[in-house]
Formats: sequence, C-alpha cells, structure tokens
Amino acid sequence: MANPDALSVNRPIVWTIAGSDSGGGAGIQADLATMSDLEAHACSVITAVTAQSSVTVALVESVSNPMLQSQLDTLASDLPPAAIKIGLLADQAQINLLAKWLTAEQANWLQSGKNVAVILDPVMVATCGDALANGGGLDFTPLKGLITLITPNVSELAVLAATELTSVDACIAAAKKLSEALNTSVLAKGGDNGPAWCHQQANDLLVCTDVDGISDKHQWQSFWLSNQRVDTGNNHGTGCTLSSAIATVMAHGFVLNDAVVVAKAYVNAGLKAGYQVGQGPGCLARTAWPKDLNNFPSIKAITASDIKPVSLSSSDDAISQSSFKQIDEPLGIYPVVADVEMLETLLKSGARTIQLRVKDPSVPTLEQSIIRAISLGRDYKARVFINDHWQLAIKHQAYGVHLGQEDLIASNLEQLRSAKLALGLSSHSYFEILLAYQHKPSYIAFGHIFPTTTKVMPSKPQGLAKLARYVSLMKGELPIVAIGGIDASNLASVKATQVDDIAVVRALTEAQDPQAAFEALTAAWLVEA
Repeated sequence: MANPDALSVNRPIVWTIAGSDSGGGAGIQADLATMSDLEAHACSVITAVTAQSSVTVALVESVSNPMLQSQLDTLASDLPPAAIKIGLLADQAQINLLAKWLTAEQANWLQSGKNVAVILDPVMVATCGDALANGGGLDFTPLKGLITLITPNVSELAVLAATELTSVDACIAAAKKLSEALNTSVLAKGGDNGPAWCHQQANDLLVCTDVDGISDKHQWQSFWLSNQRVDTGNNHGTGCTLSSAIATVMAHGFVLNDAVVVAKAYVNAGLKAGYQVGQGPGCLARTAWPKDLNNFPSIKAITASDIKPVSLSSSDDAISQSSFKQIDEPLGIYPVVADVEMLETLLKSGARTIQLRVKDPSVPTLEQSIIRAISLGRDYKARVFINDHWQLAIKHQAYGVHLGQEDLIASNLEQLRSAKLALGLSSHSYFEILLAYQHKPSYIAFGHIFPTTTKVMPSKPQGLAKLARYVSLMKGELPIVAIGGIDASNLASVKATQVDDIAVVRALTEAQDPQAAFEALTAAWLVEA
C-alpha cells in the first residue's frame, strides 16, 4: 500500500498553548507527544509550570503576561500554526490576553486566506483530582467566536453551563447552551466519571455549528459518538491527548467532524495500550495514526424524537442490521453515465459494473431510461446501479442503487433491504465513511479525489494522502471505490493507494471515443502495480 507519510509533503505546524506537566502524562508533554506521533511539527506556548506527579499537583505557577505574549509573538513570526490547541489557562488575565492576540491574528489569517482551527480544552482538574485552575471563576466568553471547538468533560460542562447534568436531556441542553454562548462547536466528553447514562459505554456529544467543509445535512446538527468503555486505570492525559489530536488532524486538512472521530480512535487505541509508571493513573500510549476500525466510534444523529445514545449491545440499531447484497467480484473501472446510449456503448465494450446518473428528476423520459438501463444490464449480465431514484429502482428490480449521504437521510433503507438491492454509498470524509459503513452497504465510494466539474461539492478535493488513509482503514471490510477527476493521467497514482476500484465520469463521457477510452483505462488498471 502507498504510504500516507510519503504522500504528505510537509509536516504541518501545530501549537499547544498549555501548562507543563512535570510527570509527563498530560499538559504540554502529552500534547507534544501526540502531535509528533500524528506527523506534525509541534510548538509550545507554556502558560504555567506545575509540580505534578501521577498522584498529586503540589504547585502551579503561571508564567507572566509578558512571557506569554512574547512566546506567542515569537512563534508567530517564524512558525505560524496550521492549528492550535489551548489547554490550561491559569487565570482570567491569560484568557483576556489570548483573546486579544487571537483577534488580531485571525484578522491576518483571514486576509491571507488561512483557516486556522483553534481547539479549546478547558482544563480545570487533574486526573488525580487536584485543581489546576480556578475553573468556576474563569470566564471564557472573551474567546467567543475565536475558537473552532471546545472539549469539556461532563464535570467541566456542568460548571461552564452552570447547571446539573443528571439526564441525557440536561447534557444536550447544556452543550447547546455553551455552543451558543461561545459561538463554537462543542464536544462534551462522557468518558471520565460520567453520569449514569455514560457508565456502560463512553458516549461523547458533538454539537456542530457552521462547520467548514461538511455536508449541509450535518450543519447545526448534534451527534452521539459512542465507544465501548476501555477498562483501564491508565487514563492520565486523555483530555489533553484528545484535544491535541483533534487540532493535529485538522492541521492535516481534515474537517472538524473527521478530526473528532480520528482523535477518539487515537485515544481509544492509547487507552488499550496504556502503561503505568507511578503510583497513580498511568499514561496513554502513542500508537500512530489510527487504522483499526474497532477503535472508531459509532455515530448516531440526535433527533427530536430520539435523543438517546446508540446502544452498542442492541440488535435494534442500524449498526447491527443485516448487510446489503455483497459484491464478490471486483467492480474494476466503474463508469458513471448520464444517458442510456452511453451506458449501452460501454456495456458493449465490456463494462460489468455501471451507474446511470440522471440528476434531473423532471426529465420526461426518466422512468423509461431506468427501465432500459436495467434491461440492458440483464442482457449483458452486468451490475447496473441507479443513482438517487431508488423508488424506480425498486419498482423495476434494478441490481442496485447508489445514494449520496444527503439522499441516504431521506430514503427508506428498509425498503431497499426488503427489495434485496445492492447499495452503494458516497462518502467525503472519515465521518461520512463511518456513517455509511454502519448501514453495511455493498460498497462505499470515496471522493472526490481530484477537482471535478460534474457537481458542486461542499467538501474540498480529498487528494491521494487522504485516500491512502481511508484505504488503510477500510481495506478488506467491503469494496471501496475512488471517484472524482480520475483519468489516464492519474490512474496509476490512485491505484498505488490500493483502493479496490475506481469510478470514472468525464474520462469517458467527454472522450472522443468512449469505447476506446474505457478499454485503455481497463487495460491500465489491470496492469500489476
């Protein structure tokens, strides 16, 4: 498999603005280890020095305001950040100073076209139970509109929202209240010492605001992110590790929702491999970019009628439903076409998997085109997928349906299962891959890999480095297909990621001789890497 590291030209610069943990398990030390482990260059701005071990925090001394200001300015002049994690802020003066600095810097970033994620972990209490800051007396509102995400645990959320969290409803209300107060997304962590509804499994609550680069259907939505609880006492520095991992993943160009699920997988793996060095709680291990699907969370959208977290042991949830029709043979070169004439031409050329994508539902001949495409598929013993129009696909007994994430929300998956159709799902991120995988489709398409003009996308081109990471996670789980701007000029580099199959659109539909173009792409794809 192509090494994602080799596909990354540079290590992004990520800052941690936090306190030093002399015991090495949390704070600046945990942040630097995490950022380096996740392939970034880590820089530090120290807010406080602690005399700390695994069992106690003996003393906390904040740095002077001139020292804090100088660290920020000196780093910015030479090592500007791609993302920033903020941890321990020792007093209100530090919050006010940082808010003023961020206000000025973000104006400069905006002018230069940079979008620097800022992740705030409102550290108040150490794992051993000792206070690290005057949490109840700190006012974070000067940072309103300046941060991308805040990551309080349940205890911190209760303090920040000034309420008791005795129920699921109360937790959701408090997270939304905090989101509005600071104009930011919120990740409320239920992993450490959570209330009763968190004891059986680790349930984190993600409240999204206007998140750059994600599907419109996920904007301003809330989600439960659930993992089986890791039974370990080696959990020192989980919050620091999570927030610094989120910042680092965003520095690599991933959207917020992606960064959260990757960071959760990273922490989960670190907990499983944790180790004890002192008399108190041990430390998380650093286990590199997560590639084990079992460490990633299950995702459940919160709706007005269903606010409870997913039950990982329940057979009633989507993640436990039966799979769609399995595809045992390679899809190979998978054409996506807009008319039946092109579809027939490519079937004659040997295409064994093909998709009819007619985006305009008002086309008078839509149903006739779908009927003809399905009939041609039977004639040529090929797998014909119908894009979007799942009701007509069921009515006329198509082989399969391909849906985007937006269409997936509106469609009736039970009807598709009952009709025994194959299902292909689009994805544009880790977050969407996990959502798609929970429905156990026949294949998942990753895209768009390169710039494309076939449709307007909220997401940016994924590129080869991201594709390689997706493949390393999903290879062998089900067929995985790359799509978006793929043609003869970049086919070899796409194949080097070891993705199973590729879907092509313009490389065939805009070719002077689509039949010859299909045959050439097929021959190139079948050549051994």
